[in-house]
Amino acid sequence: MRALVQRVKEGGVVILSEKYTESIGKGMVILLGVTHADTADEVNFVADKCCNLRIFEDDNEKMNLSLHDINGEVLIISQFTLYGDARKGNRPSFVDAARPEKAEELYDMFVNRVKENIGRQKVKTGIFGAMMEVKIINDGPVTIIVESK
Repeated sequence: MRALVQRVKEGGVVILSEKYTESIGKGMVILLGVTHADTADEVNFVADKCCNLRIFEDDNEKMNLSLHDINGEVLIISQFTLYGDARKGNRPSFVDAARPEKAEELYDMFVNRVKENIGRQKVKTGIFGAMMEVKIINDGPVTIIVESK
């Protein structure tokens, strides 16, 4: 499992075909990729790690605070392209990305684990498998990759 975590001032997602819009204020946008071997253990590890990352600045401008400390929000977007492999040729291969059935199940588990960690009302999502417009207003910018063990 691979999560690309961006510290944001605000974030949002629009899915025009579904007339669906979600937005968050200060917090994180998490782009989440799932691979074939991922299990509930990886879900819990990566979700917990993301929620506890100390990437928000304290009064001394040091990255010492987590989502809990700042009462932050999270926008989670499924992103199979995080497992794109472009080492050969110019067209990425996505063979390392999990099949949609498995990926959606683990994505949903991840979303629920983050909700358990920081509160249901603070977590927004896109729609799995939909074509989305994602708005990210980086804060810093700060971007961290979190991967399962």
